[in-house]
Amino acid sequence: MGDSKEAGAESPPAGAAARGGLSLLSQGESEEPSAQGSALFLGGNEVKSRAVVKYSSAPLRTAFARLEEKTDLKLPPANWLRESAKLGPAGTTILGNSKKSKPFSSFGMAYDFIDSVGNDVDVVSDSENIKKLLKIPYSKSHVSMAVHRIGRTLLLDELDIQELFMRSSQTGDWTWLKEFYQRLIDQKWQRKKKSKEHWYQKAILSKFLYYSINGDGAAQPVPSAAEQQESSSSDQTNHSDGASWPAPFEMPSSVSEDPSASSQGSEPLEPSYIVGHVASAPKEQNLTTLFNDGENSQGLKNDFVRNILWTFEDIHMLVGSNMPIFGGGRYPAVSLRLRDNNKPINVLTGIDYWLDNLICNVPELVMCFHVNGIVQKYEMIKTEEIPNLENSNFSTKVIKDIAQNILSFLKSNCTKEGHTYWLFKASGSDIVKLYDLTTLCEETEDKYQNPFTMPVAILLYKVACNMMMKKNQNKKHYGTIRTLLLNCVKLLDKSRHPQIIASANYMLSELFQLDEPKKEESSESPLNENSDESYSEEEEEMPDSDENGSYSTSSDPSDDNKAVAIIKSVGELSVPEKYKSIHQIRPSCTFPVCHDTEERCRLVLSYVLEGLKSVDSSIKKESDLPAADPNTPIPLKYEDESTRGGPEGLEKQMALFLDKMGSLQKGNYSSQSGMIPGSWQHKMKLQLILKSSKAYYVLSDAAMSLQKYGRALRYIKLALQSHDTYCCLCTNMLSEVLLFLSQYLTLCGDIQLMLAQNANNRAAHLEEFNYQTKEDQEILHSLHRESSCQGFAWATDLSTDLESQLSVSCKCYEAANEILQFSDLKSQNPEHYVQVLKRMGNVRNEIGVFYMNQAAALQSERVVSKSVSTAEQQLWKKSFSCFEKGIHNFESIDDATNAALLLCNTGRLMRICAQAHCGAGDEFKREFSPEEGLYYNKAVDYYLKALRSLGTRDIHPAVWDSVNWELSTTYFTMATLQQDYAPLSRKAQEQIEKEVSEAMMKSLKYCDVDSVSARQPLCQYRAATIHHRLASMYHSCLRNQVGDEHLRKQHRVLADLHYSKAVKLFQLLKDAPCELLRVQLERVAFAEFQMTSQNSNVGKLKTLSGALDIMVRTKHAFQLIRKELIEEFDQPKSDECTPAADSSPSLNREEVIKLLSIFESRLSFLLLQSIKLLSSTKKKTSSNTEEDVVLKTNKQIYSQLLRATANRNATLLERIDVLIHLLDQLARGSGGSGSVQ
Repeated sequence: MGDSKEAGAESPPAGAAARGGLSLLSQGESEEPSAQGSALFLGGNEVKSRAVVKYSSAPLRTAFARLEEKTDLKLPPANWLRESAKLGPAGTTILGNSKKSKPFSSFGMAYDFIDSVGNDVDVVSDSENIKKLLKIPYSKSHVSMAVHRIGRTLLLDELDIQELFMRSSQTGDWTWLKEFYQRLIDQKWQRKKKSKEHWYQKAILSKFLYYSINGDGAAQPVPSAAEQQESSSSDQTNHSDGASWPAPFEMPSSVSEDPSASSQGSEPLEPSYIVGHVASAPKEQNLTTLFNDGENSQGLKNDFVRNILWTFEDIHMLVGSNMPIFGGGRYPAVSLRLRDNNKPINVLTGIDYWLDNLICNVPELVMCFHVNGIVQKYEMIKTEEIPNLENSNFSTKVIKDIAQNILSFLKSNCTKEGHTYWLFKASGSDIVKLYDLTTLCEETEDKYQNPFTMPVAILLYKVACNMMMKKNQNKKHYGTIRTLLLNCVKLLDKSRHPQIIASANYMLSELFQLDEPKKEESSESPLNENSDESYSEEEEEMPDSDENGSYSTSSDPSDDNKAVAIIKSVGELSVPEKYKSIHQIRPSCTFPVCHDTEERCRLVLSYVLEGLKSVDSSIKKESDLPAADPNTPIPLKYEDESTRGGPEGLEKQMALFLDKMGSLQKGNYSSQSGMIPGSWQHKMKLQLILKSSKAYYVLSDAAMSLQKYGRALRYIKLALQSHDTYCCLCTNMLSEVLLFLSQYLTLCGDIQLMLAQNANNRAAHLEEFNYQTKEDQEILHSLHRESSCQGFAWATDLSTDLESQLSVSCKCYEAANEILQFSDLKSQNPEHYVQVLKRMGNVRNEIGVFYMNQAAALQSERVVSKSVSTAEQQLWKKSFSCFEKGIHNFESIDDATNAALLLCNTGRLMRICAQAHCGAGDEFKREFSPEEGLYYNKAVDYYLKALRSLGTRDIHPAVWDSVNWELSTTYFTMATLQQDYAPLSRKAQEQIEKEVSEAMMKSLKYCDVDSVSARQPLCQYRAATIHHRLASMYHSCLRNQVGDEHLRKQHRVLADLHYSKAVKLFQLLKDAPCELLRVQLERVAFAEFQMTSQNSNVGKLKTLSGALDIMVRTKHAFQLIRKELIEEFDQPKSDECTPAADSSPSLNREEVIKLLSIFESRLSFLLLQSIKLLSSTKKKTSSNTEEDVVLKTNKQIYSQLLRATANRNATLLERIDVLIHLLDQLARGSGGSGSVQ
């Protein structure tokens, strides 16, 4: 029975193929990977099985030849071990070779079907390993398999302990495992040789299969070489098995430290985050360029005839199979088996046949029976009937339970990605143990003693690459990708595999979206929800304690210390859901959530730094490079100008730009460290440097928003240094990279402007600017290996001079704008272009205002000097130039509001120029000069342009009102100066009066007194003052004019009109009592002047009554003055020592006293004249009661006024109180004479 078990277990491998082998498929079956076989549920009602051929290298199937009875299988057929058209080029090896599957066979499949690994598939393995696992409860044979976890996928490979230890004794590798094995498992280990019967069975099976495709049944002599091959097959097999085990991995030549190695053949690294392009569903066994042929021969190639996606119940497996499949029979596919008629089929053989047919989707089995090599008969058996064969009864449901239990056991305990686990069951034992070989190996000196380390690391890397390339769905897998890469890096030796480590670190940095911080933050929630796909190495260390307890019970306490988990009895595997996993293959954890931008950027920079270190460590120093051969000419790079396309043209523009900026370095576009352009180091370092510049830019932007301007300047300096190094190394400038530079310079300009505006906190900003982390220093050190990094030093100096900071800010914006002019960046990025021009216009406005204020300061200091200094004129020119350029910037982007503000500022500059020419003459002989008029008119022009730019008030009411006010002020100032310093030497009085009148009326036009706003009182005061000045001017004209009566009458009317308007406006204001009093006194004087030209007493009396009525109306002004005086007296006495602070800014005490004296004298005069006129009228005419009352009242008031004015000790407040009292009396006394007045 033992023999038959062995034969049953070993019979399928008889059809195993060597690398490149083919299986025979029926005609009509497509061999394209995309044409998948239909699903047949061959397991009956108890189990579900579906097989889909993902890849097949076999030719079309051929029908098998039914051998005649009595055919002697001991004699070799004519075609034995020879090539055949039916078999394809590998016909000599496909059949009859018992070579075992290689130890890395699952990795070969995983590389080819990278899409399935880590995500969709539970198990990747050779079909022989799957069968061996499912037969564990039925078999006493030993089981030894290596298990690796990649994502949610388990990779299973045979771990041939005998072969391993044979190798160990020859090379010294794996000695640690041999010692461990001998100590804990099998103390008397020795190699077991296979029997002659085993090789005999293999030989007749091989001949039988060749007979079945030959068909003639003729036995012919076989060449002696073939005989030799048969007789020494045992030795050959041993040798080939031994060669299939690679030595502990050395660094592949494509990843070697020699940069020249990577320049030969295809480049392994594209300027993206992958080392090699990974095909998602290859038609050939294409490996990535990371592996060369030398490595393929070490077992990393997918050498199965077909790869099948087998779904057994809810388990998805990617299985490799070499089973020969023939056509013929009732079905398009059958499997062919040879059985000794004297040995009945046992359970192991039945399970073997059944699983082979399920995996390969073969519905029928053809069995040929023989006795001592002589063919007896054939028998056809359907696949679903195999479990019910005599002597081979087994429950398919139990097989299903075994599969689910084993998978759950492995999933629950093989938790550490990148670790090599060893599933072991000793021959004849019922206990299955799982060891973590990586942990055991780490106890030795060199972790690379484990030959699985390199293939696992590469597979982790490739799965991560593949997930990264799926742009549309990779975000939810970020946690998975990160773990894959971190475990990959953890496995690799930095000195041996710098390329993969650099690339992995770059991919890690790519997981954090720097260019879309807001979007990134908003998408963290869905990332966290996907716990099955997320993973973190921090939580991988502790499997569930309850589960661990259920596996790790053993009588031998020494095993508990080393084994990860133990199945106490193989019989437990048949119990349904005995080992059901209570958690997914990944512990529930998430992609790291960065709470702020700085944390995210710091993580990115840490990965970038590790990548840079890997690249730098792989670049040989100059002293290590071979000396140049003097006889070999040095090839010069030459490229015809006509062949250069768009992107290359950018390099010339960039070089010109850098030269203009004063930052073009000698030896540009060359690496100082000796990197070869086009090498993987060159390409990877470019990507890492660009990533670091982006991270520093985002950090700077974040610091800027926190108003940490010193820190922001430090970060943008590092971003520009990174970009400068990129420009030095890059041989093919991309427009996208130039756009980054434009953005960096724009932000730098913003920072410099904010530093200029926050000069009071300069010490804190300087401290932040000078601080540097160790990480930043190391990144900068790596940059300095390639470039001096001084290309943009001018933009990032922290100056203490305001003018310098503003000019640097402006230069940054100018540089950013110039970059946008390259190629078609401006049209591609209109928003950024608008922002740059807006900022440029703004900073030019700031500089213009700065120079304008300096000019105004110089002007205020110039007291003695009569002429305008050259320094002032230079400042005017600078300021005007800045405003002009700023206006152009805003107009080019149709920003009417800002253009209007700059035009307004230019108008203000013109007024300062006009004011500078004021003191150019003697104060006593001062006249309004032509230069003043010129500059004021220019100012008016700019204000009018500003209004035209805005169009209507609706666009920006605040700016519109401001421009109107400035325009009104300009006209008012010009009119006032012309009125006060009339240029009589150049113009006639009438012309001056006309110009003043016109300017005043224009000032009134732009002075809005009706709109309610904060500026309304100012507008009312301005309008009142204008009316007052116009009334005074017409009053003066009337006094000085002789002759034209019509003109005199016109002036009289105008004067009266403007006086009345001025009074109305001043009465609206609460803080202009003196102005109101002065206007009223001027009106009284105007009445007195009119009275002098009157002859009749009635007319004079009427005019006097009108004048006294004006006097009565001044009561409001006196009440306001009295109120303010009382408020002054109520203030604390301590403040009385400071009279300036005592009085309100609107109340001038001296002026009040002066006006009060005038008022008293004028009131006294009017009352006296009134008394005289009324007395004389009374003598001439009969008695008039009303006039008598007025006369009596006036006399009383006049008497009181004389007494009050005679009292020199009266205070100001007392005098005002007396006047208010007298005005009240006058108002009551003249109340009845209103008709007279």
